[in-house]
Amino acid sequence: MMQEKQEETKSTNKKSTARSQGLYKAIWRWHFYAGLVFTPLLLILAVTGGMYLFKPQIEERLYHDLYHVQVQSQYVSPSAQVQAVKEKYPGADVLTYKPSDRSTRSSEVGISLKDHTYTIFVNPHNGHIIGKLDDSSRLMNQIEEFHGELMAGTAGDRIVELAACWAIVLIVTGAFLWWPRKKDKIKGVLIPRFSKGKNVLARDLHAVPAFWISAGMLFLVLTGLPWSGLWGNAFQQIATNAGVGYPPSIWVGSAPTSTVQTKDVADVPWGAETLEVPSSTAQQYTKVSLDDIVTIAKERHIHDGYTISIPQEPQGVYTLSVFSPKAQDEATIHLDQYTGAVLADYRYGNYGFMGKLIALGITLHKGTQFGFMNQLIGLIMCIGIAGIVISGSFLWWRRKPAKNMGAPKVPEGNAMRIVTCIIVVFGILFPLVGLSLVMVWLLDFFVIKRIPALKRFLNA
Repeated sequence: MMQEKQEETKSTNKKSTARSQGLYKAIWRWHFYAGLVFTPLLLILAVTGGMYLFKPQIEERLYHDLYHVQVQSQYVSPSAQVQAVKEKYPGADVLTYKPSDRSTRSSEVGISLKDHTYTIFVNPHNGHIIGKLDDSSRLMNQIEEFHGELMAGTAGDRIVELAACWAIVLIVTGAFLWWPRKKDKIKGVLIPRFSKGKNVLARDLHAVPAFWISAGMLFLVLTGLPWSGLWGNAFQQIATNAGVGYPPSIWVGSAPTSTVQTKDVADVPWGAETLEVPSSTAQQYTKVSLDDIVTIAKERHIHDGYTISIPQEPQGVYTLSVFSPKAQDEATIHLDQYTGAVLADYRYGNYGFMGKLIALGITLHKGTQFGFMNQLIGLIMCIGIAGIVISGSFLWWRRKPAKNMGAPKVPEGNAMRIVTCIIVVFGILFPLVGLSLVMVWLLDFFVIKRIPALKRFLNA
């Protein structure tokens, strides 16, 4: 009787161990292939993100001669500065004006000329034009474009979004693989093992740093996703419809019925992008001058560094916006171009709960919320991500058999189905993950399973 009970216990333990190993292999397999496919993209995001963190310092060095002017006692009015630009570039449309925010800083006038946009730098003390930059050729603009859409437009945006979503899968599956099965074990879990051979060290140099930066990596992914073209737009629309975007109470008078959103006419903070653009109605009056708009901005105590988007249509409005280092200083203001009346004044305090959370996440993601310390922490995260991506590739290459990919074999039993179901849930939350799963399934069903050599190579 006793012997039968012992055998039953052994059998139960054996089944439990088999299930556990099957689950481990199934998760490892997903982690393996996701890491292998998205390694180049995650490396690009880490490198470009690390560079973009230091945009203020880099641009200060690159464009020092355009940014700085000699201090003088007199100032030229904003409208006179813009007039000087019009005379210099008679065929250009003036789009924006950014006032100088200190006595040693130039003003900036944004123009459109022959299908290109330029920034013209003007000395606010004498109205002289210092120089111009083609916006598309500015280094940090290119890095931002590469970081956000691989310089490939909508297709690039979707690929970056896909990589970011799969990064979440990698973090979750990686955490499971890292999770210590022996609770009293520290080496190999919290610190690498340097005396256990090269293979063990290679594994630890991937898994241990990944544990330490996984929370920061997850934060960067989640705060970056609101900018994405598909998931981000859907999320923004849901937030607005749910009333956690912007409230109707910000309007002076009735809310506009316009279908034009603020992001269509100006670069504004995330929380104001879906704000409807009101119309200037009193068109029988003379337009308010740019000088008056700057005066109104001062009266409204908008944070320094703001940009004025100049109306291009008779019913258009002046839009003042500022991407301040701290989210709490963000502002978006619409002014009637004929009366200067404030049609909307939208600040951080007006954001809904989600709007505030996203705004803070964005300034932390960009490294501006807490100054240099914020930049430094962001840089450590980027270096860490690059490090675990490279160490993961090295680990795979070191272990890879000569004749196949070295992927963990598909486990027997239900483990693979359970993990696949969990991944499908990710696919529902993040549509591009779901789409990629469908593509993988089609590839597996119509190609991999029908070519024995390929099936052996992938260990499918």
